[in-house]
Amino acid sequence: MLIAVVLLVVAVLVSSPWWLPRRVVALRERVFARINGDEGVPVPGELVGVERFRELYAHPAANGRSKGAALSDLFWYWLAPGPEMHQEHLERGERYDAVARTTRALLAVPKGEVEEVARRCAVRGLEGVRGLVRLRDLMMPVWAEFAYELVFAERCPREARDLIAANADDVVTSLKCTGLRHMGRRDRLTRYLLPRLDEVRVPLPGGLTPLEQAYYLQGAFFNTAVVQLSEAMAHLLLVLAQHPEEQERAWTSDDRHFDRVINETLRLYPLFGIAHRVTSGDIPLDEHTTIPAGSVLCFNYPEFHRAGFADPGRFDPGRFDRPAKELNHVPFGVAANRPCPAWRLAPIAMRAVAREVLDRYVLDSSVSHTRSLPSRGPCLLTPRGAAHRPRPALTYLRVRDRWEDVWRSLVQLVLGTYMVWDAHRQRLCERHFAEAASNPPDASDAEDRYAHPGHEPGARRSL
Repeated sequence: MLIAVVLLVVAVLVSSPWWLPRRVVALRERVFARINGDEGVPVPGELVGVERFRELYAHPAANGRSKGAALSDLFWYWLAPGPEMHQEHLERGERYDAVARTTRALLAVPKGEVEEVARRCAVRGLEGVRGLVRLRDLMMPVWAEFAYELVFAERCPREARDLIAANADDVVTSLKCTGLRHMGRRDRLTRYLLPRLDEVRVPLPGGLTPLEQAYYLQGAFFNTAVVQLSEAMAHLLLVLAQHPEEQERAWTSDDRHFDRVINETLRLYPLFGIAHRVTSGDIPLDEHTTIPAGSVLCFNYPEFHRAGFADPGRFDPGRFDRPAKELNHVPFGVAANRPCPAWRLAPIAMRAVAREVLDRYVLDSSVSHTRSLPSRGPCLLTPRGAAHRPRPALTYLRVRDRWEDVWRSLVQLVLGTYMVWDAHRQRLCERHFAEAASNPPDASDAEDRYAHPGHEPGARRSL
């Protein structure tokens, strides 16, 4: 009897990588759904089909971003401090317009300069690298330097790169629920930025305090930009590592084909999961059905990107022999409703960095590839010209990835549940709008513990 029990326990433990992660993910989804409640109209869903996804996303009344959505409390929790100054979470109005103008100015860089900045940041980041790496970890310092150069038009100091990368890693790790937030990392970056605001190469938004300006830069460029570009590059390089023939073709191809590879990667692994918008007015769907004002629309990017494609889970850049606008493909959002402001710049920079990687290495990986990429993209980099014997490393990666998945899924269940609960307990977004309604903000009060002398916006500087 004892032997049978022992054998059963051993069998359960040995087989756990093949069944436990899926069960834990399903449990996490039930826990999160219970805590979040029934808020949200899924799009596409029973009420709105795939064919009306773009139409509804672009509707003028689908323009609320944070106010009135319980989901906003969770996003504000992960992005704090400073979510009230994050461009993606600001409501429409003068402040949003001022911030958006500054973002456009900082991103208005000629293609050749974007490629050159991205290339030299990649060269520095890849120096001395070889062997087994985590692609997201490899890319994060590269994009930290890139974002710094966009903002300050000068080479990124090592201190700034480390602060930006630590902050961005903290944000994305908490978003993946694989670690709690470390507010000290975010605080140190804010303190670094405050005395350097007058060095930004374009004038910062007027009417904001220095602390608000620092939060704006930190949120838009040193959180979101660094995180999203690092994630996108990890997906792109991991796809190429797992498709050797396509990797060699991409290495030798022209930009047109490389852009197809990037588009197909972002179709399979969109950076946005669910984007929510709050309706400011009624949206009639037909003569019998209306989505009322105050509804929370939850736009499901992965589901939309899979609709209308044969064998949607297969990697096939040839899908984009047709113009992307003819396909169910909105990796940077919809033009009429807050598209990602880096929609032009990001693919150019990604292609330049990817070419630097492919010029130096052959990539191999045998790990599972999911949209959330909680494993950070384990990959083997073999310098070109060196002996290419990936089999032992790939066997090791496959086994390690299976067992990491078990531990990671349990960590995500515990930490994710805690952070969702804590976010709803703190109600950062709800409290912000309630306090703003009862106490109109006084700019002189916003300096709090980051006291800093007045800031005069600097003149425009070129890269």
